[in-house]
Amino acid sequence: MSLSIRNQLPGTVTAVTPGEAMATVRVRLAGGQDLTAAITREAADDLGLTPGTAVLALVKSTEVALATTPVQGLSIRNRLPGTVTAIAAGDAMASVRITVEGGELTAAITKDAADDLRLSAGTPVVALIKSTELSLAVG
Repeated sequence: MSLSIRNQLPGTVTAVTPGEAMATVRVRLAGGQDLTAAITREAADDLGLTPGTAVLALVKSTEVALATTPVQGLSIRNRLPGTVTAIAAGDAMASVRITVEGGELTAAITKDAADDLRLSAGTPVVALIKSTELSLAVG
């Protein structure tokens, strides 16, 4: 199966915390970073997620926010430090490629935001991803 989702990061489940309707799933990426995904309990059960399960963490580029300074006081669980490697900007939007430990991400942000952040190749950034925007795939 081919997907249009640009960001596909391999990892391993380290913990599953089931709730009544939702579950949180901790994933250790190949680069050593931890991500948290909030998915339905039914999906966690259907995928057979247990510690040690190999997964792909999937996130659309439009769901990746960027910061250029340390961020405090946010509920966003997933914060991946990285470096901008390339920017392709149009009149309204910009596609920003970021190298993170063990992989790459793409963030689709407005051109105005890219300009305001003064993004260019080599700029250190933190990719911010809400746990509810992270999907998981197996096999």
